[in-house]
Amino acid sequence: MEERDSLTGRFEAERAHLRAVAYRMLGSVTDADDAVQEAWLRLSRSGAAEVENLRAWLTTVVARVCLDMLRSRNVRREEPFGPHVPEPIVSAADGVDPEHEALLADSVGLALLVVLETLSPGERLAFVLHDMFGMPFEEIAPIADRSPAAARQLASRARRRVRGAAPAPDADLTRQREVVDAFLAAARGGDFDALLAVLDPDVVLRVDRGTVRPGASREIRGAHAVVEQVRTFATLAEHARPVLVNGAPGFVVAPRGRPISVAGFTVARGRIVEIDLLADPARVRQLDLTVLGD
Repeated sequence: MEERDSLTGRFEAERAHLRAVAYRMLGSVTDADDAVQEAWLRLSRSGAAEVENLRAWLTTVVARVCLDMLRSRNVRREEPFGPHVPEPIVSAADGVDPEHEALLADSVGLALLVVLETLSPGERLAFVLHDMFGMPFEEIAPIADRSPAAARQLASRARRRVRGAAPAPDADLTRQREVVDAFLAAARGGDFDALLAVLDPDVVLRVDRGTVRPGASREIRGAHAVVEQVRTFATLAEHARPVLVNGAPGFVVAPRGRPISVAGFTVARGRIVEIDLLADPARVRQLDLTVLGD
């Protein structure tokens, strides 16, 4: 019993790290927690109490579990038609919750997760483990069932796609909030010139409504096209509550206190360059939105 308690304590000391790895791999807190739980089950059955580097051992197990989950998604074609917005992490507007800090370290915004969704399972594995967590390719190779050189190539391909597609957000969170607040004010007031002023000319709006309404999920590009789409949102803007979405300014739309959508923003060079809107009723219901209160 004492040995098991010791193993449990060592595992719990690594849980935050393992959740961070799994969230970047899977883009879902729910799936990440499932992967971490599977790692605990394998550890408890393995007799690995004497493993010297438990973090490395557990990271390898979680990475393999996540890789299997990603491959299974591809086989079953689980992704909805149209754009897919990864599961956001919602915190109070005045700061990230302590339990989310490890998950969101290194600015893991929705824009980055959206790009990671476009990678192959192997590319995502190599990029996350090497570029985000510094794991050597010699250790990544057996997880990916590749040579170290091939694992390096996977990470390199992923890196090029991420650098070319994931915009770097402005560092000043206060200024980001001012831009998003200006967007909301303009939407509430129907001031479409003011909306254009805060949108980058090449802004991208992704709307994920799930699979219930075929064709409802869509990706819209260009400031004028996004402004036209915002017309349909204007009546709901008064119900938007400011929050942090993956550590960046965003809002939850909650008429009569019932959340129906979550929007995350990427602000770069003082303008909104990406908006990721999750409006899939089933997925919104699964989110931890306790920051909204009653």
